[in-house]
Amino acid sequence: MTRPVLRVAALSKRFGGTQALQDVDLEIMPGEIHALIGPNGSGKSTLIKILAGYHHAEPGAVAELDGEPFGLGQVTASRHDRLRFVHQELGLVGELSAIDNLALSHGFARTAFGNIRWPEMERRTSALVERFGLGIDVRRPLVTAPPVQRTVVAIAAALQGWEGRRGVLVLDEPTAVLPPGEVARLFDIVREVRDAGAGVLYVSHRMDEIFALADRVTVIRGGRRIATRPVAELTPRLLAELMAGEEIETAHRPAPPSAPADPVLEVRDLWAGPLRGVGFDLAGGERLGITGLVGSGHEIVPYAVCGAHAGRVSGRLRLPDRSERWTEARDAGGLGLPLVPADRAGEGVIGDFSVGENLTLPLLDRLRSRSGRLRRRRESVLAQDWIRQVGVRTAGRHPAGARITTLSGGNQQKVVMARCLAQRPPVLALCEPTAGVDIATRLQLYDLIERQSDEGMGVIVSSSDTQDLLALCTRVLVVRDGRIAREIRGRDITEPALVHAMEGTE
Repeated sequence: MTRPVLRVAALSKRFGGTQALQDVDLEIMPGEIHALIGPNGSGKSTLIKILAGYHHAEPGAVAELDGEPFGLGQVTASRHDRLRFVHQELGLVGELSAIDNLALSHGFARTAFGNIRWPEMERRTSALVERFGLGIDVRRPLVTAPPVQRTVVAIAAALQGWEGRRGVLVLDEPTAVLPPGEVARLFDIVREVRDAGAGVLYVSHRMDEIFALADRVTVIRGGRRIATRPVAELTPRLLAELMAGEEIETAHRPAPPSAPADPVLEVRDLWAGPLRGVGFDLAGGERLGITGLVGSGHEIVPYAVCGAHAGRVSGRLRLPDRSERWTEARDAGGLGLPLVPADRAGEGVIGDFSVGENLTLPLLDRLRSRSGRLRRRRESVLAQDWIRQVGVRTAGRHPAGARITTLSGGNQQKVVMARCLAQRPPVLALCEPTAGVDIATRLQLYDLIERQSDEGMGVIVSSSDTQDLLALCTRVLVVRDGRIAREIRGRDITEPALVHAMEGTE
């Protein structure tokens, strides 16, 4: 019988009064893509961080690589060579280039005198990232690159020197911000790793990825392993029910659009980054999708509309219900439109703040007394009310006081959403709103967004995830080469139509 390339048994972890993992067993075979799936907060990230040596397991846990025992929590050179990780937070230094980030783990090529051979470093890094075909400038600081390019750099860093190795590649939500074309490229690379004899532990919330890629799947819920099954024996509904512990409806389609409403936002001749004169109207109660391939500029639209784009912006915007006057796009921040950003960890939350502090951050002026002091009780009541409305789940009896980083990704996203909605805006802009959240949380976010639009709020949904567009949007604008190439409405919004419009193959 083939020996597992990685085996862990009786894996437990407690944080204070919270039991994050309880006696979890996991085996990954050589040449296997093994999916790990579970609701937000189920313990998936804790398990991965224990494997990486970031957390220590409770006494009694057993771990083996190719039958050789190793200590969980001990980081050694030989173990790093056989266990490679791409974490959901990516673990990159944004101020450094792709060249520098890859060199952090494998060193720089140097001359006999110790000088860095920059041309060789550039060639080496370019060869690793070019297989994704995204045209990444490996000399540019990653903080200026879009999320998809940062993801590719993290994967390239993990794959350095991997060829022909026997071990395990761990991928935690690697496609969270990747559009369909790049997901297919990633799948090809993951299969190459598997075909070379390595094992792959693949963490994802996307059902279609599990069924397209994985050989087996392990479901954990509430810190316990619920089941390990061959994917071929499951259906999406059965897998969703294993995750949720109850029957769950996996399909979600928007209600048919009602009679046209008056515009709540008008955008004209918007130029920003690759955008070339984009214009549109957003009606009250409308959920408008904006999508496209990487580099098309679709992901910049919500940032530019909300005044959050770091580069040069031109164009005009107007909120007709507020004023007949047009606002220059460079001054869009003065309109006060909130944004749910694509990079939740880097742009959406302040890790050292509590849930309540993150939620009320843009509302402090409303919460101050005449003397300028913050009315803490009023802040607490407001935070608790929105935590209840959006269904944020935390450990402990005082959710508003919990540190935001103790929450799962899906619950952090709910906090960011609540912060935006608490401002009572006429328009809500979202970029990759369901990246890295499980199916149950995804459906909760869909319902939350629909409720806001039903009350008259205009919603912009910029997403590379076609499931978001199909589930939420009554109209979709497809951006290609910086311009709106196609508009798709109502029942014509299908996955083939979206993909063909994005690729330009209608």
